[in-house]
Amino acid sequence: MSAPGPFMLRALELARERAGRVSPGASVGAVVVKNGRIAGEGRYEGPGTPHGETVAILAAGEAARGATLYVTLEPCCHEGRTPPCARTVIESGIAEVHCAHIDPDSRVSGRGRAELERAGIRVAVGEGEAEARRINEGFIKHRTTGRPFVIAKFAASLDGKIAATSGDSRWVSGPQTLAWSHELRTRIDAIAAGVNTVLVDDPQLTARPGDRMHERQPLRIVIDSRGRTPPDAKALACGVPALVATTEASSPEWRERIAGAGAQVEVLPDRSGRVDLPALLDLLGARDVLSLVVEGGGVLLGSFVDQRLVDKVHAVIAPMIIGGATAPAAVAGEGASRMADALRLRDVSVERLGEDVLVTGYTAWPAHN
Repeated sequence: MSAPGPFMLRALELARERAGRVSPGASVGAVVVKNGRIAGEGRYEGPGTPHGETVAILAAGEAARGATLYVTLEPCCHEGRTPPCARTVIESGIAEVHCAHIDPDSRVSGRGRAELERAGIRVAVGEGEAEARRINEGFIKHRTTGRPFVIAKFAASLDGKIAATSGDSRWVSGPQTLAWSHELRTRIDAIAAGVNTVLVDDPQLTARPGDRMHERQPLRIVIDSRGRTPPDAKALACGVPALVATTEASSPEWRERIAGAGAQVEVLPDRSGRVDLPALLDLLGARDVLSLVVEGGGVLLGSFVDQRLVDKVHAVIAPMIIGGATAPAAVAGEGASRMADALRLRDVSVERLGEDVLVTGYTAWPAHN
């Protein structure tokens, strides 16, 4: 890996603008440089549209011949909805390619680079790799494991509570956090909540930045092992796709009512009396869901953490103290029996959201003893 120069920085900026919104593909930015100046640039806009390299090369026109291409992902070499990018790069007369990292997709995975090099094009890999991987963390996780990238998200008080002793949870965090949360939802593929959250809060689980329904909505998932979700729950309404994951412990009659409300019902294996979460992730991965945000409650988040299924954490800390031994905690489950077994975060960033503090980090699981 190497630090990105100004042209790769521009390619990364282009990719970042569409990050999370081009699923199931990767967000790719590209810049064509001739004589030290940008001759053309482009980004991938989504399924069925030209890839970023093609857009940049078309924008450069004849200036592409003998130029250098900076791109945030290895050019593809397989036929899909659009022609292979490697072929487009070769035919354009590009002389050199700088790509941030190799494509983890098994259909590419170094083959694009090899094809370019066979055509006499110089290829350098690694510039800006760390940032490029962060931009496409969902794509990379899905292509390497078949499962979505899982983000645990919660808002808690200074003492780690997500609700008062009565169960009242409105509002732990402030308006700036709410705005950030709805913007995040426009960049993910799915959002999950447990049945207890649905029963207590009745959330819509939709993306509404600026209090308006966004054109891109995540798949809403309710995890309900025994069939307690009411058919008129807001998480099943609004005409936005919804999936209810349950087990054989729920009644066929309830499943019919939920299906009649417009939601898809999936009966998954039972794991200790609850929906088997790895089976759910396998199901979502098979449906090209690249990213999943788990919003709560504490029991569901605890299950994901206990089973080491979380890749990233967004923890919003609100400047309040709720107290109470019975007040719900942000993360329940079995937890760590020793401090050495506690989940820690790496690559941590901290930012202010109004009066709240957002802590973001990637999971660093302790070694099994």
